[in-house]
Amino acid sequence: MNLAPADLPKEGGRYDLAIAVGILAASAQIPEDQLSQWEFIGELALSGDLRKVKGILPVAIACEKSQRKLCLGAQNVHEAQLVSKLEIAGAENLLQVCHLLTGQLPLVTVPLAAIKLTSMEDQQAQKEALIGYDLADVKGQYQAKRALEIAASGGHHLLFSGSPGSGKSMLAARLAGLMPKLSETECIEAAAIYSIAGLDTTQVCAGIRPFRSPHHTASAVSLVGGGSYPQPGEISLAHNGVLFLDEVVEFPRAVLEVLREPLEAGKIHISRAAQKITFPARFQLVAAMNPCPCGYALDSSGRCRCTPDQIKRYQSKLSGPLLDRIDLHLQVNPIPPMQLLDIASDSAQEGSLEVAKRVSLSVERQLARQQCRNALLEGEQLQKVCVLSAELRELLATAATKMQLSARSCTRILKVSRSIADLALSETIERKHLLEALSYRQDSSLAAAY
Repeated sequence: MNLAPADLPKEGGRYDLAIAVGILAASAQIPEDQLSQWEFIGELALSGDLRKVKGILPVAIACEKSQRKLCLGAQNVHEAQLVSKLEIAGAENLLQVCHLLTGQLPLVTVPLAAIKLTSMEDQQAQKEALIGYDLADVKGQYQAKRALEIAASGGHHLLFSGSPGSGKSMLAARLAGLMPKLSETECIEAAAIYSIAGLDTTQVCAGIRPFRSPHHTASAVSLVGGGSYPQPGEISLAHNGVLFLDEVVEFPRAVLEVLREPLEAGKIHISRAAQKITFPARFQLVAAMNPCPCGYALDSSGRCRCTPDQIKRYQSKLSGPLLDRIDLHLQVNPIPPMQLLDIASDSAQEGSLEVAKRVSLSVERQLARQQCRNALLEGEQLQKVCVLSAELRELLATAATKMQLSARSCTRILKVSRSIADLALSETIERKHLLEALSYRQDSSLAAAY
């Protein structure tokens, strides 16, 4: 048996089935001429049963490209089924594999396994069954909900700043339920990363966008990926989905700074002495933070006792370049108890289903116009789609000077304005759309106020 190339490290039991089939063919127990179109992958138990292995989906994609058939364990069939044109044979044990190669077990080509739902109501029912969060659970905070809708529509990054208990985490947890279902290509991309990491692919196979929420004690390696044998990190597991960083300023600054490249490029390059690898990382960042160490700088009760130096030092963990890459900055103020009780008794709270319908229409407009979400607009395409009148160009230039906005910030304001216009089903960016986009770029730092 030859595990070539010899310089490539091997790990796990995925080669067991291929080795066993090779031995059976070499000893003339199965016909060798049947192996030319097959690939075999799976771990064998001592009883001959086939066990589940990780990383099946990338194998299936490679088999389809090379026009080969794939034989694997029955527990892995549901992942390989995502590759619609691939011929698959799932077996429970080695004996069934022998029956397949001797013609005693027919090959069954399995159709695409991704769930196809016909109506928005069915899609939302599937989302609620797997996610379980509804926007109607958040009482009040209408501006924050509006920012969530804009972010879901255009794929924009979002930062919430506010006192403890104001609803920042609740809002962020409901973003995935507003976003459109994964397309077939996005579904395969996300499921392939989950497969490599050995995680359950049920949700992404059902079209539900990934939602990752690492703890603030996470290391840089766990966030971006790596290790002796590089594995995808949280930013790659959030590919085509949401990465939520709660208490973002509690993350070490060095950990946060590694987000700058993937936020721009949509991928992460990992270099090790043994090998170099690139993982996709086109995620949507949602971050939440307190305004000061005690958290109550925005509270009208005046109970915050933090000094300006403490506030400045606390917020300096978020660097200017990182903040510049976040499209929407929003201050979430706590709701007074009496007002909260009045809102809680209001049964007309808008749920995720209603918002998701508007987001879906907006995304359809974007894909039909430019074949991508507004957050991904670049170069000539950006200039063509985000056209401003002479009056609005002057308004943006004046605002950029007064607010000391960078060129990157101005570009992101244009993209957000386009998303707001798409939600309003407007063909052009109007003054009210641009003004609303500018309102989300106000300085999120409180240190300047002291």
